[in-house]
Amino acid sequence: MKKAIIFVMISLVMVTGCGSKKERTVEKTSEDTVTVKNYAKAEGSEQWQEKDQTFENVPQKVVANTRPAAELLLHLGLKDNIAGVGAVFGAPDKTVEKEFDSLNQLSKDYIGKETALSVDPDLVYGRGGLFDNQDWGVGTVNSLNDMGIKTYVLNSSVTGGTFNSVYDDIDQLGEIFHVSDKADQFKKELKDRQAAIDQKLEKIKETQTFAYIHTTDPKELYVYPAYNETFFNDIFSMVKLDNLFKNEKGEVSLETLIQTDPDVLIVADWQTYQNGISGDQMVEAVLNNEKLSTMKAIKNKKVYAVDYNYMFGYGYQSLDGIEKLADEMYPN
Repeated sequence: MKKAIIFVMISLVMVTGCGSKKERTVEKTSEDTVTVKNYAKAEGSEQWQEKDQTFENVPQKVVANTRPAAELLLHLGLKDNIAGVGAVFGAPDKTVEKEFDSLNQLSKDYIGKETALSVDPDLVYGRGGLFDNQDWGVGTVNSLNDMGIKTYVLNSSVTGGTFNSVYDDIDQLGEIFHVSDKADQFKKELKDRQAAIDQKLEKIKETQTFAYIHTTDPKELYVYPAYNETFFNDIFSMVKLDNLFKNEKGEVSLETLIQTDPDVLIVADWQTYQNGISGDQMVEAVLNNEKLSTMKAIKNKKVYAVDYNYMFGYGYQSLDGIEKLADEMYPN
């Protein structure tokens, strides 16, 4: 199996989260103690279960398992609370890029449990799919909690999560770190941006179908159906796109993609990932792929690249990708 496909298979394990999305609650049990409902998943299980996390004190040494997770803390004024960050690839948020560059960046790629523990964290936080004991995971929630380390799994990153779950995360983090005023301010900025997208596209009544081609090598096309990826599918609905394969549990062949013939194809922009191929290069390669030449997305040149973190970062940064995609799809 070639390197690109191996990376794809690892990525799918990491981006998939399972569970049910329920109303988020925050409980203050004393003046300083905050209890939030969060998640845990047993090793080898595909099902997330709710698990309370109680914070007697504000976490002082946080490990964020991805760039988007760290950038959110920066917007809440918590730079000094970040002990380390992993998986630092992805399009940067320019408004906090200088602060991010000064953080303790533990690895350009996903970090393992040993690396996460190397900075003696009191909180490990971020994308749910990375809470695992595999080499690419920071450790399971239960194993970290057993060591006395608090955890916070992003609500947006488990099945049932949507872009609105980002607002739940901001609320809960505001409570945990006692920065609710900053959380409310940032949440308002995001909601205003989301409303602007909705207003811009309110005249677009037709929903187009799409498929996502997930690969780091445009010569090896792999269709990722994004089954149970509710956040992924929700953000694309913001630009009137419906994932044609969202209910497919198994592999989607290239022949099925061609036969089903969606209106739009989405590819990943890997430019920030270890000197990867840019979005423009990926789009050009797909448009010129002879195997896909009969598809209407190719004929109509409706192939668009989106940064990986905008799709699978499970954060507010997805708005940047959706705003850019909206401009490309509907320039008039």
